Amino acid sequence: QVQLVESGGGSVQVGGSLRLSCAASDRIFIVYTMGWFRQAPGKEREFVAGINWNSRSTNYTDSVKGRFAISRDNFKNTVDLQMNSLKPEDTAIYYCAAVPGMLISTNLSRYDYWGQGTQVTVSS
Repeated sequence: QVQLVESGGGSVQVGGSLRLSCAASDRIFIVYTMGWFRQAPGKEREFVAGINWNSRSTNYTDSVKGRFAISRDNFKNTVDLQMNSLKPEDTAIYYCAAVPGMLISTNLSRYDYWGQGTQVTVSS
C-alpha cells in the first residue's frame, strides 16, 4: 500500500506562488500515475493536474492551465505542483493521489491512494 504525504501548503496573497510536494512511500513509485486534486469549502473534490509515469503526459483542469505545473521525480518518489499567479478561487485543501497504470484520469474514483491533504489559502 502506498502512503502519500503532502507538504508545502500555506497562506499567500493574490498573485503569489506556492509549491506543493507529495512524497510516496512505495519503492515502485514509477508504476503510478499521480494526480493533484483540491476541495474548497462546500464544494466537491475536483481534479487539478495529473502526470503519467515518465512525465511525458500531463493534464490540467482549464482553470489552472498556464499557472500550475506538475512534475515528478521517480528517483526521489515525489510529485510536485508549482502554483503561480494564485487566485482566491484556488483556496482549497489540496490532495495528492496515486493510481497504478499509465493513463491520467480526472475521475477521483479511479485513484486508489490519497494523502491527508494540505491547506492552500489565497487572500486578496
